[in-house]
Amino acid sequence: MKRDADVVVAGGGPVGLMLACELALADVPVVVLERLTEVDTTIKAGALNTPSSEALYRRGLLPQLVEVQNASLAGFGSFVRQRQASGAPVTAPAPKFAGHFAGIMLRGDLLDAADPDFAGSGPAGDVGLVPQAALERILADRATELGVTLRRGVTLTGFDADDEGVHVHTSHGPLRAGWLVGCDGGRSTVRQLAGFPFPGTAPSLTGHQALVEMTGADGLGAGWNWTETGTYAHGPMPGRILTVEFDGPPADREAPVTAEELQTALRRVSGVADVTVTKVHAATRFTDNARQASDYRRGRVLLAGDAAHVHSPFGGQGLNLGLGDAVNLGWKLAATVHGWAPEGLLDTYTAERHPLGAWVLDWTRAQVALMRPEPHAAALRRVVAELSATPDATTFFVKKISGVWQRYDLPGSHPLTGRSAPDLELSDGHRLADHLHDGRGLLLDLADDPALRGRAAGHRDRVRTLTVRCPDRPDLAGLLLRPDGCTAWAADAPGSYGELDAALGRWFGAPSAVPAA
Repeated sequence: MKRDADVVVAGGGPVGLMLACELALADVPVVVLERLTEVDTTIKAGALNTPSSEALYRRGLLPQLVEVQNASLAGFGSFVRQRQASGAPVTAPAPKFAGHFAGIMLRGDLLDAADPDFAGSGPAGDVGLVPQAALERILADRATELGVTLRRGVTLTGFDADDEGVHVHTSHGPLRAGWLVGCDGGRSTVRQLAGFPFPGTAPSLTGHQALVEMTGADGLGAGWNWTETGTYAHGPMPGRILTVEFDGPPADREAPVTAEELQTALRRVSGVADVTVTKVHAATRFTDNARQASDYRRGRVLLAGDAAHVHSPFGGQGLNLGLGDAVNLGWKLAATVHGWAPEGLLDTYTAERHPLGAWVLDWTRAQVALMRPEPHAAALRRVVAELSATPDATTFFVKKISGVWQRYDLPGSHPLTGRSAPDLELSDGHRLADHLHDGRGLLLDLADDPALRGRAAGHRDRVRTLTVRCPDRPDLAGLLLRPDGCTAWAADAPGSYGELDAALGRWFGAPSAVPAA
């Protein structure tokens, strides 16, 4: 049967769009189905971690991220000026995002920036303050440039999958594809219809996050605040509020969030009786339901983002976890579509991403435990706050939040193997990320060694070879990078290439016949 696309992606949020862009870079025809007719402006995640910024930087999107971050910083300044004008106490935000753990703010001046895990991210390490809605717009524009078919206002209603492909049913008619990827959120239709097990822990709280106009806000504390009835946050943007109440999950997750509901929650948690919400620009209701699919693939159906794992939003890990899923899956699914994927390549998607998802669930559960309005949690919170005010603890927390600690457990003896590739400054006047815009594998020959280049000759249709020098890293002789920017192989000395052949076969399949010279 004729296919409408090789891949259908259900869900056109940042994760679905990132995946679609990765597939399109690899010349895979893809259709994205999104039930919303416009970009979702609901206030959600407000920052990118380092792996996310690196991934977008490697695809040439850093200028757009910088522009958005500058606008975010301007908004922070506006919030500070408003507080100052009203006589309310303020704390000026640091120019570089440091993050928080359970609302305990981390001091950037205590960070050990010389820690080796912070090295190598290049300009991407300075970009983080990018709200989710702004990122979605950037990725939607990029997807359009790459020729992705984005169908807004279309809902997936069902599908039938077999060994040959997937017949997708939508509100606007059927589609036939080779693969279906559910990026359709925490209440994923794809996950439910495919029957993925989704074990985890039940919800225990009701949270609200919103961007509003209000009066009487001078009595609210800036930043994160704990009270006998819950937790609330005010700022760092004008009108941004967050409330958390630990008396059970929302009665109705789907009902529209009203000004009255937000006002009632804010008054109850803050104790400020005269704060009045006069207008709601964007609002969401959330809880701490924490669940993860046991596997991210069932035949020709896969999951990514919130469809594969859900948790509370504390720490802003969800968006970044989903983007990491998309970048990891995209090239592997493309290789499978094009027929050159080595055996088991697609199964490494779950093997590599599932442990990171499990970590995020625990990271958010720990924060919920610290935030509860009861004496034992309050005592523990004071201990953690005291610890976090030390350089070692600050560095630990920031490394976890920023994601610089992440690596995949790949075969190979070099310390860089399995880690995000360092953004090397090269002798051709470019940085390494400049050579990764096309989404292909890259063999970096830093020793001008014909023997090294010859090893990859049979993979030239999948791996580009670049011979160049790196004056700042004379210790490196060569690097093999997967399309997702992960270091698959590295060597410190010319001629020590024993692991390269295995890495090429493991990630890029069998070599093609090399034409005679």
